[in-house]
Amino acid sequence: MVSKHGDLQQNNKRRVEATEMDALRRSSRISRKERIRNVTIRQQIGLEETIVKEIEQNQLTWYGHVKRMAEGRLPRTALKWMPKQKRARGRPKRNWMESIRKAMNERNLNESQWEDRKQWSLGVRQRRKTF
Repeated sequence: MVSKHGDLQQNNKRRVEATEMDALRRSSRISRKERIRNVTIRQQIGLEETIVKEIEQNQLTWYGHVKRMAEGRLPRTALKWMPKQKRARGRPKRNWMESIRKAMNERNLNESQWEDRKQWSLGVRQRRKTF
């Protein structure tokens, strides 16, 4: 479900959300034939967040953790690594850092906020702004 680049692709997000709702419906013993909305099922169970949001939060938490590591550590080096081969023709695939930047932008997080662990954690856990 996560691409080889580490980001969650849009079509895979829909699949993960559909699988999550299927599991929630089955655990609640609610059939699709009953035509109960997903939001209503989530409210009945007491879930506010989707699994996709939880994945994004975990990715942001990991990003902050890696950024706080010492410069010589392998995960920190891997975060900065760029391949040297030529890309294929066409639009480049979105990489992991681009999805991290998008998630940071949705939560109004700055690049330098990862230095303060508590502030970063609060920013990661906040709701995304919706338009």
